[in-house]
Amino acid sequence: MDPLTQGALGAALPQAFANRRQVVTAGLLGFLSGMAPDLDVLIRSAEDPLLFLEYHRQFTHSLFFIPFGGLICALVLHRLIGRRGGLSLGQSYLFCVLGYATHGLLDACTTYGTLLLWPFSDQRFAWNTISIIDPLFSLPVLALIAFAALRRRAALARVALVWVLVYQGLGVWQREQAEAHGWALAQSRGHEPLRLEAKPSFANILVWKIVYETDSHFHVDAVRTWPSVVDYPGGSIPRLDVARDLPWLQGGTQQRRDVERFRWFSNGYVALDPAVPGRIIDVRYSMLPNEINSLWSIQLRPQATADDHVSYAMHRSGGREQAGVLWRMLLGDTASAAAAERRGSGLEYGVGGD
Repeated sequence: MDPLTQGALGAALPQAFANRRQVVTAGLLGFLSGMAPDLDVLIRSAEDPLLFLEYHRQFTHSLFFIPFGGLICALVLHRLIGRRGGLSLGQSYLFCVLGYATHGLLDACTTYGTLLLWPFSDQRFAWNTISIIDPLFSLPVLALIAFAALRRRAALARVALVWVLVYQGLGVWQREQAEAHGWALAQSRGHEPLRLEAKPSFANILVWKIVYETDSHFHVDAVRTWPSVVDYPGGSIPRLDVARDLPWLQGGTQQRRDVERFRWFSNGYVALDPAVPGRIIDVRYSMLPNEINSLWSIQLRPQATADDHVSYAMHRSGGREQAGVLWRMLLGDTASAAAAERRGSGLEYGVGGD
């Protein structure tokens, strides 16, 4: 989630357990501790552009690191905030731990993937119930923790936690509806998916991106699940086959290892961009949910040495226009659905087989 939402939820949990005198201080400690795990973004390397992909949402987000992360926060924040608010070190530690504990769990509710069980497992948990930015989720939590602090009322923080649970429950329900629709859509095409996922589109839980994998292709579509079902057809793209798509890439080279690192990060949803030679994309993410137009990619170079890394790039374009299209999807604009049907094969990448 975005840092502000992480901080807000981090504040709500300790506030809910604080007494009237502690509400403000508990909220401040929880707010800062709730954001602290994302300091792992500082783990970067100028030589290795994929290093941050391995360490972001890794050990700092693990359930097993919570007591240690909370302790680090308490040691830093007690003198600055906790002691001035009349708390003992133990009380500061409790509130920091509570705030810190919310971070990894909230991130796991998004689609990016979080290593909750590190170091015992490198599985990336992604429950796909909420977008990384969702104002309808975040703004009520922010308002309630602010009023809880102003009025010294922990009950308002408890209301914020109830809203979090209710909204996540709605996300689970919507995800299940979208996945069921995705399976039906695949079957109507004569496909038997090897796997299928539904992910909320940007800033909402009404329009969902459906990605499913067959023997040779990834297929991408979108659906608005409520209050009425509206399909937004997308397209397909061949799955990455290194031997077929990159015959010049030799085993044992750093670029070859980087491809597998990116494949792990992308949960296997990788394909060769037909528009850019040597570019590998993560099929799961795009600004518009029915497009195969990746938000990030790695670029390989045939002339690279055995020790050279791939390069990593993020892609942002057409923001205002795409926001307008997404808004029309949210409204269930059937004209947009018909236009998508005519495009049929995904705008950017052309028609795929099977």
